[in-house]
Amino acid sequence: MAQQALPERDARLGKPLGLSGDEGARTALRWKGGGRVPGRAVSGVALLLPGGEASGVRRPSPVPALAVRPLAAKLAKVGRPEGLAAHVVHYRCRGWNGAAAHPAEDAAWAVAEVVRRYGDVPVCLVGTGMGARAALHAAGHPAVNSVLGIAPWLPEPGDEPGDLEPVKQLVGRHVLLVHGTNDERTDPDLSYRFAERAKKINRDTCRFEVHSDGHSLFQHRAEVHALAADFMLGSLFARDFARPVKDALAAPPPLGLRMPLASGFGKSLRH
Repeated sequence: MAQQALPERDARLGKPLGLSGDEGARTALRWKGGGRVPGRAVSGVALLLPGGEASGVRRPSPVPALAVRPLAAKLAKVGRPEGLAAHVVHYRCRGWNGAAAHPAEDAAWAVAEVVRRYGDVPVCLVGTGMGARAALHAAGHPAVNSVLGIAPWLPEPGDEPGDLEPVKQLVGRHVLLVHGTNDERTDPDLSYRFAERAKKINRDTCRFEVHSDGHSLFQHRAEVHALAADFMLGSLFARDFARPVKDALAAPPPLGLRMPLASGFGKSLRH
């Protein structure tokens, strides 16, 4: 059966979180003395890439974008002193669609749009499920300095035409994957095998496991959000990583790719 044509619609960035002012301007505005005055320039951007479906060219459901908004708000809050802007990416369609990889194209467009709006600033791609796969694919853009994949959807080799999932584009980037060991929607073993291949060519790759948690990581959401914030601050703004992240990046496989996410991680970042 012939593949459906993609409707004529554009991907877009959601409104910026964290820094007020004209989202198209590089300079942020802040409130002072009852009025807005030029404030700190945007010095880094987090792009949130929601989940989706294996196939489908219909307009995306709003649910996945709403699901990543709390994490976007968390990153915007902790990154505000550093000049972070966070955007949720809205795809053209809801499906990956095989070789077309529409969300990966949209992620690459979003990075280019960030450069157009804000100038030469580093970008952290943060994806969940299908969005994590899109983030990993789009990591080759020169502006991308880090990728965080949460419960990434990485198909079994042979499920789709073509070679294994690419990893060469990750060279020179910080890469962190986090996956629940009880995830029944996206296979944690596949993310481990992907991380193994990525680690061979990029030492700045690590992976955390959230024991006994499922795809949504609901039981340990606070810890996952704290881990995301720590990784984003360290990779974009050269802050010191938390000790578990340092250890995971430094450790060889399998230790650095099966690092347990401890209960209570990052309590100081939750306020």
